[in-house]
Amino acid sequence: MSQTAPPAAPPAAPVVRSGPVVLVLACAGITAAITQTLVIPILGDLPELLDTSASNASWVVTATLLAAAVATPVSGRLGDLYGKRRIMLACSLVLVAGSVIGALADSVLPMIVGRGMQGVGMGLIPLGISAMRDLIPAERLGSSIALMSASMGVGGALGLPMAAAIAEHADWHALFWVATAAAVIVTALIYFLIPATPVTATGRFDPIGALGLGIGLVCLLLAISKGADWGWSSAATLGCLAAAVIVLLAWGAFELRIPAPLVDLRVTARPVVLLTNIASIVLGMAMYAQMLLTPQLLQLPVATGYGLGQSMLGMGLWMLPGGFVMMLVSPLGAKISHARGPRITLALGAGVIAVAYGLSLALMGSTWGLLVAICVANGGVGLAYGAMPALIMGSVPLSETASANSVNTLMRSIGTTTSAAVIGVVLAQMTTDFGPYTLPSEDAFRTGFLIGAGVAVLAAATALAIPARASREAEDSIEHEVADLDEIVAPPAD
Repeated sequence: MSQTAPPAAPPAAPVVRSGPVVLVLACAGITAAITQTLVIPILGDLPELLDTSASNASWVVTATLLAAAVATPVSGRLGDLYGKRRIMLACSLVLVAGSVIGALADSVLPMIVGRGMQGVGMGLIPLGISAMRDLIPAERLGSSIALMSASMGVGGALGLPMAAAIAEHADWHALFWVATAAAVIVTALIYFLIPATPVTATGRFDPIGALGLGIGLVCLLLAISKGADWGWSSAATLGCLAAAVIVLLAWGAFELRIPAPLVDLRVTARPVVLLTNIASIVLGMAMYAQMLLTPQLLQLPVATGYGLGQSMLGMGLWMLPGGFVMMLVSPLGAKISHARGPRITLALGAGVIAVAYGLSLALMGSTWGLLVAICVANGGVGLAYGAMPALIMGSVPLSETASANSVNTLMRSIGTTTSAAVIGVVLAQMTTDFGPYTLPSEDAFRTGFLIGAGVAVLAAATALAIPARASREAEDSIEHEVADLDEIVAPPAD
């Protein structure tokens, strides 16, 4: 008697190895962040290197800032609609092209174009965070997100001494060739090691919304970043601010009326999302103030009585340990979020940053003292930056994770830009004469540290205002949705 063979089990879905995924995405974030600090060592020499004025040369930095601000929310929405891996590859290819253009540039215009294209690479960070929600098992998701969030700070800490060493010992074009090589490697790693993520968003891309948001952000950030140069009461600054308000209000009204907006403002208005984004702006200010003040204090001449006389490379090496502290602390933040909720982790991180500013005030007379303050501050940033994506992703639909994370990243960028403007005014107004030079005074640095401490305390208070129950539910929501997604992507065999 013949027997009927049992039906064959359906082929198992490919198993995603979370270790390589986390490593590749973190490397992508670090590479994108490194490009942001790439030209800092040669900033003062750019007018001569590019045969242009100091005003024109400043656009080499401004172009990256503006491009990143505009591209980040756009790439996030595209990632939700067409797949995060696909858009990550597009961002990394633009990063490669921009690095090549910068490496070949000998005049200011192509350099600005290349730096703008490098800014597009910042979209890799929110896209990578969102992709983790689709690819990483629930039990490892919190620590993986925290590590990816910390990549921005780690990249900045690593990039500064690396760029200083290259600029000091090689032709400045080598900075961009190294960036090109790193971007090519990251592109290859994403292509070969990052699997496609499920597309859960519906609708079409919103080009009018993207254009409106881009114009509004460019006007706003131009006013903030160029206000000191143009004059805060100048027609250019006030005109940009007025245009930003008008365009962004019109953009918001338009986004609320269409079925598939670039940014779902109703979701953004939820208390957890709204307060987390506000905290992100303030925390961005607190984090960046330290990045502006400490390097200058380290490099001022010892003869001033408060400067520490370090070279550019020496300064970068003193700042370097902070990046490693941020990376080491990020898993601890994930554990605190799991135990107490990401709201507490965010508040704790902001509080640690405030303590770091107190240490800076007390220990600013020695390099070792500032090193302690740097490490404490970066530890706080590692805690806070890992908590923000957890709060955001637990409070938005799965179909909007990349877009929501991109908006949150944008809020941090607005905070850092505002910090640069405020600290720039303090250092420019509170000065002392040192021979033929005018330098920021010791009181200017003390005032800057006090401002940093104040905004860090404000960030902590904003975090504590997030509804506690909603924060706890946000942490649980990520785990439940990841578990549900695992069942969809890899159903159990019969």
